[in-house]
Amino acid sequence: MLNEQEYRQELQQMSSNLKDLRVSLDIDGLNKEVESLENEISKQEFWNDNERAQKILQKNKSLKDTIEEYESLQNGLEEIEILLEMAMEEDDDSIEKEIESSIQSIQNELDKVRIKTLLNGEYDSNNAILSINAGTGGLDAQDCAQILLRMYTRYANNKGFKVKTLDYLPDTEAGIKSVTLLIEGLNAYGYLKSEKGVHRIVRISPYDTSGKRHTSFVSVDITPELDDDIDIELNPSDLKIDTYRASGAGGQHVNTTDSAVRITHIPTGVIVQCQNERSQLMNRETAMKMLKGKLIHLKELEQKERIEDIQGKYSQITWGSQIRSYVFQPYKLVKDHRTNCEVGNVDSVLDGNIDLFINEYLKMNKINK
Repeated sequence: MLNEQEYRQELQQMSSNLKDLRVSLDIDGLNKEVESLENEISKQEFWNDNERAQKILQKNKSLKDTIEEYESLQNGLEEIEILLEMAMEEDDDSIEKEIESSIQSIQNELDKVRIKTLLNGEYDSNNAILSINAGTGGLDAQDCAQILLRMYTRYANNKGFKVKTLDYLPDTEAGIKSVTLLIEGLNAYGYLKSEKGVHRIVRISPYDTSGKRHTSFVSVDITPELDDDIDIELNPSDLKIDTYRASGAGGQHVNTTDSAVRITHIPTGVIVQCQNERSQLMNRETAMKMLKGKLIHLKELEQKERIEDIQGKYSQITWGSQIRSYVFQPYKLVKDHRTNCEVGNVDSVLDGNIDLFINEYLKMNKINK
């Protein structure tokens, strides 16, 4: 027999959670912001600056998507209430399965949207610059770096983010030595900041004919892409700027001119490089954006630790410093060492299904604040 009181209690709790979510997401504020953006989009001179126009369109779409997600939850809850009324009036227990399924579906969606309320850092809404570097492990580490590149590319695609390669350094024998990507989309940095650190992969190496188990390490670095209007003072004498011939896939000038740019910030030792834009000037502009993002992030970390300690952590891409382990042998398991979150399906994780790890990290951060 259908338990009306139990379902009504569930619906009441979900309705309360939905009201809290409306406040957390600031739906009223988002509607006003969309109205303001659409007024700007309708202006005749809107397309005078194409790059700025594209960013505004992307932001407007993302805001509208968030509003639509909330409204969909609200409509779904109302539909369940109607179903419950129908079941009671007609005394029809067959509707109970549909009610249970709908409640579970709404609860799952509610949990997903609530995660967005945890993205309240100053740069969480920004695009992300993601760098992957092979560490200890030789050829196997380079192959593992390529595997993580695929994982993050698939994750970004699943999220609807755009992926642009800024720098790519392959190895002639196997895998990649390093790669830098620009991940474009609302909250890209907010989600991906949890991935910063050393990743440990344990498997039977395809590059070892003896079939022994190998442990390799790959470092992942995440910084926000900063808007042009964010001003950071950089002394030209603190910068060492080198140009070199690009080595990866890119524009028509790759391998024909010294269009690639490497910038070193001498006081901190931070190095950035870009080679996949079509000109040296564009590579330099992109590299400067990357540098500013790294320096902003470094400044934030300085509030917690001294700069020497931070640099020490970055240099150790080895045992004991990992944030996550991907184990293929002697058992299959992916474990995040910060949250203790575990998943047994390693292949699924490497296919880009890392939301669980990201969400648990965001929840942990909220508790620790």
